[in-house]
Parts: sequence; C-alpha cells; structure tokens
Amino acid sequence: MIVTALIAVTVNVSAQTNAAQYQCPMKCEGEKTYDKPGICPVCKMDLKKAAEKNSDKTKAGNVKVVGAMMNVMHKGELFGTIDIDTIKNKTHLYGLGPVEYLKGELTVVDGKSYKSTVAADGSIVVEETFKAKAPFFVYANVDQWKEVSLPDSVQTIPQLESFLDQATKEHARPFAFRLTADIENCEIHIVNQPKGTEVHSPDDVQKKSFDVKNEKAELLGFFSTEHKGIFTHHDSFVHIHLLTADKKKMGHADNLMIKKRTAKLYIQE
Repeated sequence: MIVTALIAVTVNVSAQTNAAQYQCPMKCEGEKTYDKPGICPVCKMDLKKAAEKNSDKTKAGNVKVVGAMMNVMHKGELFGTIDIDTIKNKTHLYGLGPVEYLKGELTVVDGKSYKSTVAADGSIVVEETFKAKAPFFVYANVDQWKEVSLPDSVQTIPQLESFLDQATKEHARPFAFRLTADIENCEIHIVNQPKGTEVHSPDDVQKKSFDVKNEKAELLGFFSTEHKGIFTHHDSFVHIHLLTADKKKMGHADNLMIKKRTAKLYIQE
C-alpha cells in the first residue's frame, strides 16, 4: 500500500512538472505563465508554449510592447498606458509610439527621447524629454547593431519592408532596425487630435503632414509579421519614425524616397 502511494505521488508530481506552460511571446507580464492556452490580457496576442517560444528562431528579440494600436484606433483608448520615464534601463534604449490622447509622436534613439507636437501656427516642435506617456509603445535595449547591405533599388517603405522580410527569415522577430540616409523626400505625420474628440476608427484620427526634402535623417523602425494592430498597422509589417539630423523634424514616416547610394541599414542583433 505504501509503495503504491509513493508511486502515485511520483506520477502526479511528474505530470505537473511536464505540464505545458503558456506565456505571452512579448512578455507583457514578465515571466508570468499560464497552464492553459489563451490570450495575453495586455496585448491580446495568443499565448505560446514557453518551451516552443524559447526554441523558436523567430522568438521575440528583446522587444517589448505596452498597449496596442488597435485599442487606440478602434476602442478609443487614448490614455497613456506607459510613462516612458519609468522604463528602468535607458542605456541604448530605442522606441516609438504616439503621445497619449494622440497629441504628438515619441521616438527614443540611443537613450534620448524626442517628442514632436504641432504648434498653434502649424509648425513642428521637437523637444528632448522623457516626460511623456503613450497609449501604446514598442521598445528595446539594443547594445549591438549588425550592418546589412541594402540594395540601391530599395528606396521606399514598401521596398524596405519586403527586403527586411526576405533578409531576416532566420532572424529573431520582432526586431528593431535603423536606417541612416540622405532623404530625397519623405512625408511624415504627427497625430494632433483635438481635445475631447473621440476615436472609433483610424478615420477619426486627426494628424498633420509635413514634407522632409533633401535632408540627412535617421529612420527608426520595428519589424514584425505577427503584430498587425499591436504596433504596426493592419496592412504593414513595419512601424517607422523619422528624425532629421538637426533634430528639428520628427514624425511617423509615410511616403519615403531615399537617395541612392546613401543608405546604411542596421538590424538589432
């Protein structure tokens, strides 16, 4: 009887030990795991088996996401879900997202945070500050970048997106990337929602567009094939912000034309 009981206990302990654990692939809740499949209560992505995630070549490479674009654009949740000044490790920090209540854009480049807003006269105001909140924000601490040779034929955002997808099949995803170049022309926008107005769809979002022409600039982006509606739009694998070299213009990159033989592309290692 005693031997049987011991065997039963051993079997039960073994079953618990080998039970599948599920976890958000973006680690929105840190190392928290669940014993059943489901969705992340934060970013709404499907939970994945922890063991599978750790062995997957396309696991998340140090990229973190707070909030979700779909909650902003379709549910009208414009309030800040993260105070970016509370991100503990700002060393080599890179990130992007909108300002809460859609009153500007945020871009963090190598530990320096830039906020762009639209002034009363319609001009761009860029200030260096961590005093800002975002309704959704994607970020990563990147100590090392790998330079990737970019063909001269890649000059637009769709071409860049396609190149990144093909060139990083074996790379950890999602990932951050940087591109420095002479910009022939780039249309950027800054969200500028009037106070008190509601958002129920992307069509409700108000923004102001600006043209960047013949300037040196850096583009910071995040790539993923599995985060549409989280930190990329429903029809794109990338979310990109542009910051001019003189730090006077910054915004979400829409249409882009890079001058040939001037671009250098770097991907998060």
